[in-house]
Amino acid sequence: MNIPKKTYGIAVGSVIAALYVALTYAQEAIFPGSASMAVQFRLSEAMTMLCVFTPYAIPGLTVGCLLANIVSAGALPIDMLMGTFASFIAAVCIYKTKNICFKGLPILSALMPAIFNGIIIGVEIEMFFIEGSFNFISFLTQAGFVALGELTVCLTLGLLLVKVIKNKKLEKYLNSI
Repeated sequence: MNIPKKTYGIAVGSVIAALYVALTYAQEAIFPGSASMAVQFRLSEAMTMLCVFTPYAIPGLTVGCLLANIVSAGALPIDMLMGTFASFIAAVCIYKTKNICFKGLPILSALMPAIFNGIIIGVEIEMFFIEGSFNFISFLTQAGFVALGELTVCLTLGLLLVKVIKNKKLEKYLNSI
């Protein structure tokens, strides 16, 4: 079957976006706040590691994050924009660093969501949700909590996802055109 590259990319990105949203909503329904609070362990963030296998994951994850944030409890427009922007930058950097591996795993790539979400969301929390002037220690605390959640998910579930995809030789289905 010969599918045009653009059509294939849209399909793959759409499936990734839908899975991201569905996982985030399911987690939020089962464990309220676990996927939407400042300290979160959004299990769907493990899917950011799909960028190791295909650039089509970048728009899929970006749209998925935006849609998940739109209906998150208490999400403000600034959070929808900054959270989506952080996810987009992290996804691009995961794709760009995918070949830098340690023992066959893209550990540097797995750090990208923690770095970018930690900094960007840390600034957002400090500037828009904490009263008073910008406090660097408070920013580091907020950024640290966000980064901790991202690190936990991406270094465990995200790298496990990469390992399973590689071991089962499924990467060809993510980027076969």
